[in-house]
Amino acid sequence: MASIGCLMVRAIRLQLIQSSVLQQKAIAQQQSREKPFIPRRPIVDRQGQVLAIDQPAYILYAHPVLFKESPAAIASTLAPIVDRSPAELIKLFSKGASGIQIEYALTEQIASQVRQKHLDGIELVKHQLRLYPQTDLFSEIVGYVNVDRQGSAGIEAAYQNYLERSVPKVLLHRAGDGSIVPKELPVGFLDTDELELVLTVDSRLQRIARFALKRQLDNFRAKRGTAIIMNANNGAILSLVVEPTYDANLYYRSDIELLKNWAISDLYEPGSTFKPLNVAIALETKAVSPNSIFNDEGKIEVDGWPIQNHDYAYIGSRGTLNVTQILQHSSNVGMVHLMRQVPSGLYYDWLKRLGLGQTVNIDMPAQMSAAIKSRSQFTASPVEPATAAFGQGFALTPIQLAQLQATLANGGYLVTPHFVTGLFDSKGQPHWQPQLPLPKQIFSHQTTQTVLRMMESVVTSGSGKVAQIPEYRIAGKTGTAQKAHPQGGYYEHARITSFVGILPTDIPQQTAIDPGMNTQIERTTTNVPRYLVLAVVDEPQGEYAFGSTVAAPIVKSIMEALITIEKIPPSTVGETNK
Repeated sequence: MASIGCLMVRAIRLQLIQSSVLQQKAIAQQQSREKPFIPRRPIVDRQGQVLAIDQPAYILYAHPVLFKESPAAIASTLAPIVDRSPAELIKLFSKGASGIQIEYALTEQIASQVRQKHLDGIELVKHQLRLYPQTDLFSEIVGYVNVDRQGSAGIEAAYQNYLERSVPKVLLHRAGDGSIVPKELPVGFLDTDELELVLTVDSRLQRIARFALKRQLDNFRAKRGTAIIMNANNGAILSLVVEPTYDANLYYRSDIELLKNWAISDLYEPGSTFKPLNVAIALETKAVSPNSIFNDEGKIEVDGWPIQNHDYAYIGSRGTLNVTQILQHSSNVGMVHLMRQVPSGLYYDWLKRLGLGQTVNIDMPAQMSAAIKSRSQFTASPVEPATAAFGQGFALTPIQLAQLQATLANGGYLVTPHFVTGLFDSKGQPHWQPQLPLPKQIFSHQTTQTVLRMMESVVTSGSGKVAQIPEYRIAGKTGTAQKAHPQGGYYEHARITSFVGILPTDIPQQTAIDPGMNTQIERTTTNVPRYLVLAVVDEPQGEYAFGSTVAAPIVKSIMEALITIEKIPPSTVGETNK
């Protein structure tokens, strides 16, 4: 009777006095609001090669307070599985009583080995890990995802909303052991899609460009370098490499300086690779003609500042040169005389029209605006337009130089460089594609063709001879610029070398723009200038470190690969670079 009485008192206490509290605890155990997990969408190149994808992984936690064996025994058992030393694990165990993270990205296979040991106080928590199968091949483009599953660089950051969908939390019911009750799952809880973010880049070209760039950086002990391959007609970037780089899977172990894409975020003075654009400005404004003649004294003074050619010490004065010869010899003095024919105010307006002082609106974060002095500063002193004539006194990013050079290759249109084609399903059907700005015409078709012919002569007879490829017409321009000092002026010995190549350069018909389709249409022709390749190498060492010796071989190697991969036919017989 006493026992029955106690049970009745207990029942009354549970059913009446504690009922509301116990009901709340039961609901908390049986129900929970969870955010449905939808894996981050994969990123692939134009050939379907996977550049980024989610995979299951496990976080390994230790809770020393729950150990039923000594920390030394636990460490001894765990060490060979997680590839750590017992001493290292014991040191970690001493950091707290619970919640010590031992590993962040264990594979399913290793996690299974841990489970089989049945170690008290050891916990495995499943999560999704972003994997980059190509390791460091596309790091500067794809970027990486941080521990909070947020894109922190590159495409991962720029297209966060397209790679990871935002969904509301839903109410789930759980069984006594904590597992989800399947029959009460809300509709669509585990739904996902097969969409992939397709990029314009090509893994084959990326690999070749990186190899060619690294080889020259090693040969000339250079600080860093970048190479860019772009379809000049529509701005699609086929490859962009930066060296040195980092492994996106191990971004947290890398020097923070390597995590930025300096081809997009760092400014530099382009030097002689900008000269063809200046020639285009002079021709477009009718200030000069292709046959105009200028005297190249080798060395002059402008407003008290000395300006000379890079080879003045052993060539001296070259005498009279036409515009083509000025580009062939990369004559600074000749360019100063040539651009003096354009009024400084008009010249400044054209530089602004090209986009100096603005960004290129590329689909990547952390892009930097080109830098140019104010109009009053530019026009107040003759030395400002004089230095701008040979590509110094203003600064831009390598990607912006590629964009500007593309205007010479596509008939005069300023196109928007971009990496993303769109979201596509497994059948290749587009579900979303970016709307790019309409190309803006800067130069006339006639002007660009004239400048291209001059740039061809740089490859056939000038400083770009090393870029020649038998049976193909190639336009190019070398550049060896003084490196600007952050505090003003220039470093005494540091230089930046570059080379821009355009392939192929058979005379095309003018590119047509279809405003209704927001695309460019190439009219039928044999070989249209289409591919632009730019290489920039920062601080190469050695007496013979020039654009022609450092950067031009990189571009040639890339163009040879382009010919094979893009199946570019040889140029018209009799019209190839001799």
